[in-house]
Amino acid sequence: MQLVFSEAEASNAEALVRLINCAYRGETSRLGWTTEADLLSGSRTDLTDILDLLGAPDSIILTGRCRQELLACVHLQKTGQQVQFSMLAVAPGRQNQGIGKQLLAAAETKAQQRWAITEFAMWVIDHRPELLSFYQRRGYQLTGDSRTFPVNAALWQAKVSGLRLELLVKKLP
Repeated sequence: MQLVFSEAEASNAEALVRLINCAYRGETSRLGWTTEADLLSGSRTDLTDILDLLGAPDSIILTGRCRQELLACVHLQKTGQQVQFSMLAVAPGRQNQGIGKQLLAAAETKAQQRWAITEFAMWVIDHRPELLSFYQRRGYQLTGDSRTFPVNAALWQAKVSGLRLELLVKKLP
């Protein structure tokens, strides 16, 4: 399946919230392999968060669509000479079809074109070895840097104690 990628606008915010939340949390997320439903309850994001990201400097939410249907998204945030990716989401029923690979490649290309950046980073939950492996197969390397998973009681609650985020980085030549 070939996706068409574009930068999200404020008019896309509600659809982005729905996509991200159903991909990460709750029962619908169990349709895919990237669920956090056993680790966290609640929502991954909300409308205010998405609108803030869309309005922030050096911030893009890249969307992937097929026949106008929103299937994937990722947030890109330039920080210094690096772009951090977050909220990489693929519709649960569309996972395992190569969409995540296309999305990640498109995000890297967008970062290179927009900011001439060749270093990408992301923080991934340590309790998700299959997700860490997915990114490692795409050239991302664990740095050894980690931090405690953030608390955001207004949106989510941890179901598992001791959650940490691991930093992965990919540097292009």
